[in-house]
Amino acid sequence: MEKISAVEKVELIKSGKLSAEKNIKDFLEKIKSENKRINAVLIINDKAIEEAKKVDDKLKKKQKLGRLAGLGIIVKSNICVEGIEINCASKTLEGWVAPYDATVISKIKKEDGIILGMANMDEFACGGSGETSAFGPTKNPVQADLIPGGTSSGSAASVAAGFCDLALGSDTGGSIRNPASHCGVVGLKPSYGYVSRYGLVDMAMSFDQIGPISKNVEDAALLLDVIKGRDEKDPISYERESIKLESLRNKKVIIGVIKPLAKPNVQNLIDSKIEEAIKRFSWNKKLVEIKYIDVAVQIYYPIVYTEVYSGTRKFDGRRFGKKIEDVAGPELLRRILGGSEITKAEYEGRYYKKALQVKELIKEEFEKAFKTVDCVIVPTCPGLPWRIGESMNLEEVYAYDALTIPANLAEICAISIPAGKINGIPVGLQIFCGKGQESKLLSIAKEIESLR
Repeated sequence: MEKISAVEKVELIKSGKLSAEKNIKDFLEKIKSENKRINAVLIINDKAIEEAKKVDDKLKKKQKLGRLAGLGIIVKSNICVEGIEINCASKTLEGWVAPYDATVISKIKKEDGIILGMANMDEFACGGSGETSAFGPTKNPVQADLIPGGTSSGSAASVAAGFCDLALGSDTGGSIRNPASHCGVVGLKPSYGYVSRYGLVDMAMSFDQIGPISKNVEDAALLLDVIKGRDEKDPISYERESIKLESLRNKKVIIGVIKPLAKPNVQNLIDSKIEEAIKRFSWNKKLVEIKYIDVAVQIYYPIVYTEVYSGTRKFDGRRFGKKIEDVAGPELLRRILGGSEITKAEYEGRYYKKALQVKELIKEEFEKAFKTVDCVIVPTCPGLPWRIGESMNLEEVYAYDALTIPANLAEICAISIPAGKINGIPVGLQIFCGKGQESKLLSIAKEIESLR
């Protein structure tokens, strides 16, 4: 059943050819037998089989089934699922049970999707490799001694390992796309505000978005269409029309190529793999220039450090778990302390404010670019995943997000899809489209996917 797409599986369940109960039991058995090797799933939903039986009962009673009927979904451990521990892969919140459903979870349940459990991640979404979890690193299912990428490491690894039909991650600067690339799956970051963040323990409020991870583009479109939309509990969210995948085989599509984008830092083999993929398209290519993009990483981190510090002040040991500074790992603590310095009174917030100003300039640059091109294509990551535990300096680790961060700064939608392998290791091709153009993004991605 692993090779069947989520879209196809829903039809099998609705037709009675596959029971939701069997689908969920199969996943739970696979997780039980294989998760110790990968460490992708932290918590299992002990009500998953019971919830699957209710879906099967609805079918027997000839009641209408939802769009996710009987599908098994793994959720990143910073998204609230009522009655299940949400620990953000940190000792800070270990044992803390979510008292309500995040809006995205409510929407999934309304469409008869089944939450299988909670995925491992970098602690409080601080990291980029999947190694900073307080409960041990997630391992890459493709090659277990390699990092899976982060911060949505367990979500991407769960999809790649066949532990679920679909997964939810959150993306601050590449946290969905980075692990999707390293694990050889599809990961989509929606436009800022496209999906409600109510119930997400956010890392940086200026960037975070919840998005789908899947085996293919069509499955990602299905889950995104379910979770998108306006939510009165999240003031930045807005309403959008339904996702529609359109065939672009005979359409004129202009691909934007940013030649200067982190070129010196992109490994030659990856650059060649992406250029090889682009050459297969019959679409027109156009060179585009995005000013200030070379300082994207330098702009991103002052904002992130400031907002991590601000957002973690509530974890003081009085209302939620333990005091965060007492149990935080090195990367989370670095960001808290860095944010503390940046926000000191003597600086009057000037570094944070200046970074936000340049963020707006980058946003304007992308808006100009999308007036002349339909999409922009770049590698997802500048290098292949390193070995777990390998000594990497901070500059190298942060540079791995150089190609994904621009989409978060510009508030646009972006997707990573598999572009092939180098020495057996997956490489991701990343596509950017304008804000709110998710249907176009997914249509382009599906067309490229079909050419693999």
